[in-house]
Amino acid sequence: MSRRAVLLVNLGSPASTSTDDVRTYLREFLNDERVLDINPVMRWALLEGIILRKRPAESAAAYAKVWTDQGSPLVVMSEKVSEKLKTSLGPDTPVYLAMRYGQPSIASIVGQITADGIDEILLFPQYPHYAMSSWETVVVKVKEEIAAQKPAIKVTTVQPFYQDADYIEALHSVAAPYLEQDYDHLLFSYHGLPERHMRVADSSCAHCTIVPDCCTIASPAHATCYKAQCLATTRELVKRAGISSEKYSVAYQSRLTKEPWLTPSTDKELERLPTTAVKKLLVICPAFTTDCLETLEEIQMAGCESFLEAGGTSFQQIPCLNDHPAFIDFLAKRVHLWLASNP
Repeated sequence: MSRRAVLLVNLGSPASTSTDDVRTYLREFLNDERVLDINPVMRWALLEGIILRKRPAESAAAYAKVWTDQGSPLVVMSEKVSEKLKTSLGPDTPVYLAMRYGQPSIASIVGQITADGIDEILLFPQYPHYAMSSWETVVVKVKEEIAAQKPAIKVTTVQPFYQDADYIEALHSVAAPYLEQDYDHLLFSYHGLPERHMRVADSSCAHCTIVPDCCTIASPAHATCYKAQCLATTRELVKRAGISSEKYSVAYQSRLTKEPWLTPSTDKELERLPTTAVKKLLVICPAFTTDCLETLEEIQMAGCESFLEAGGTSFQQIPCLNDHPAFIDFLAKRVHLWLASNP
């Protein structure tokens, strides 16, 4: 009988808040051809000549604001999720955790899986939405490492779950206590991407950013369209929560390069909304399953400060799914479906 296991993979984190460790992390992250998808020589020049000279110190200062006694918030919380999923599944289905960048690396965990005699794995990228710079790079890296270390291991991959009913229910379970409060507006802040990534991911080369209102017109391209999937998550959650159309909006955060990115930008919206009588704001970040630098420092700290300085009076970031029981139940249910479909 084959031995089966689950492999959770999240983004990753620097080893510490030191500038050197952050530089090492950013070098690995930004040298990924699916993150900075430009000519390798240009990517090297951009990284070594510009980005890695100044950005590591700035990012290190940001990480220091959110770092815990146990370490990186993303890694610590991902470990809690992994342990709770282990408990839920029981001893017959091992759960492994890896990070796409940093430690524990995918290579090291695949080595552990191999040493443990695992024959089949359910690869569960911790990204609800498809993007080549997140979901795809995880899948490709895991498969590369398995091909190099033990090609006989069978891999089944959980597809982006952006509108899965159980995922939406988990989001609603976390958000509900906040939505019951008095608020003026709910801002959905998704991680940003270059607009060009939408076109690259569209195999038809004839829909994304080409057809007017491309995200609202049904198309096979939506299977790999990050923006269309973000908007689908938004539609499903506001439907589940009964939020009226005038009480929410969507924006995109964490812009990196100067080329056109998805708009509107979250930072600009946080400055604009108080001028439209929005004084009490809730922000939710569904692209992240785990609170991390982008939610804790960029939204909860810097975003809050920006909104209040622009005239807002109340700002709350709704936590990510983290280790909420509803999210653990969602993960466990998907694993059980896999086990049942492959007895």
